[in-house]
Amino acid sequence: MQSTKALLVAGLLTVAGAACGSNQDLAERQEAVAQAGAEVMPFALDETTHIFTNTQSGGRQDVVADDPTDENSIEAIREHLAEEAAKFQIGDFSDPEAIHGAAMPGLAALKSGFDQIDVELFETADGAAITYTTQDPDLVSAIHIWFEAQTSDHGSHAEHNS
Repeated sequence: MQSTKALLVAGLLTVAGAACGSNQDLAERQEAVAQAGAEVMPFALDETTHIFTNTQSGGRQDVVADDPTDENSIEAIREHLAEEAAKFQIGDFSDPEAIHGAAMPGLAALKSGFDQIDVELFETADGAAITYTTQDPDLVSAIHIWFEAQTSDHGSHAEHNS
């Protein structure tokens, strides 16, 4: 797990470096992520919210329609997260990589340790959620770092609960 720890340290440094960057750099990054996301996600980022919640054994990622009566967004969220959960279960994190970049903090550890992470999909009233559960503390840290990076990249369209 030494390589996983090195990847986690690199991820933390990347997140810390982004936090020290200018507001303009962050705004440009968020705009680039939004544009890439529009190519991958079948719903409008500005009509949804990503909610990332850390847990002791991993985390939970909810995507919800900002308008709970927007049936089109809710269905698109559910279909997309179902596809993502199925991909993550086999170690395919290509969509987050396409949106956030190959150097996204935590991503390399998740790709290499996917077989130690239980991924489950749940429908919610206003969208869907994916839970990530593992007994490996390094992978729990990787999930938390990955969530933090996504929260930063999605800006006002995301929330992070530690």
